[in-house]
Amino acid sequence: MTLRLSTVILPVDRWHEGGRAKWQRAEELGFHAGYTYDHLSWRSFRDRTWFGALPTLTAAATATERLRLGTLVTSPNFRHPVTLAKELISLDDVSGGRVTLGIGAGGNGFDATTLGQEAWTPRERADRFAEFVPLLDRLLTEDAVTQEGTFYSAVEARNIPGCVQRPRLPFAVAATGPRGLKLAARHGQGWVTTGDPKLYEAGTPEQSLAAIRGQLDKLGKACADIGRDPAELDKILLTGFTPEQNTILGSLDAFVDFAGRHQELGFTEIVIHWPIPDSDFAADEAVFEKIATEAVAQLG
Repeated sequence: MTLRLSTVILPVDRWHEGGRAKWQRAEELGFHAGYTYDHLSWRSFRDRTWFGALPTLTAAATATERLRLGTLVTSPNFRHPVTLAKELISLDDVSGGRVTLGIGAGGNGFDATTLGQEAWTPRERADRFAEFVPLLDRLLTEDAVTQEGTFYSAVEARNIPGCVQRPRLPFAVAATGPRGLKLAARHGQGWVTTGDPKLYEAGTPEQSLAAIRGQLDKLGKACADIGRDPAELDKILLTGFTPEQNTILGSLDAFVDFAGRHQELGFTEIVIHWPIPDSDFAADEAVFEKIATEAVAQLG
């Protein structure tokens, strides 16, 4: 399968002061998809401009025609399945069926406490995620849903007419632990990883590759346990969080080497961050555009 190349455009620009232009340029450059983070604020951008994901994607849907759109990733930290489902159905309609939902269990960032709650433990996040994803699946595929859960409930929730994409828009589930991988196997059309966070600062590229290979093996087992062919799932790598970090955007050759090694593991989509000056995602835009337009052809 030909490797797909996508980009993440962080919501850091006012729409009429560069935001719209980036999404349109992403389509012109031939990216498969344009994603954005679904956070209320994020790391070093906490005291900088940061807009909402779903309104940004809705605007991007009206500014583009072919580019797929999505979140990398949405989490239960500040979302509820009932309201999220309604917004996703609306976004899928506006985009003409071009939406992919990247979804994960969330973490301990600013989103975890901004609504006034204590940050959930890893077990609590896993418990909530295990309830969140199946309910959201139902809400996006059924006209009316009633379900009482420990954390999330729906009472005669109506979602007519449903998604443009049938039976619903695709889920790309971000997971590395056993419970999350089971959700990816059962409910996902894709699986997302950023690599092993323990190797981000002190690991080597070889160690990272081995760790990701191990994640893929575990995904394969989770699929086998329910009789699903893991080849049915897209394997998506969000870059910028492996030992190579953004050095892969230093040259076309560096990126092709990195992407080729991960393509050999079975990845079907590589996602790179749109350059942002004075940030962890700073990169030469000319090199970035060269990668966007030439890398896939070299990878075959």
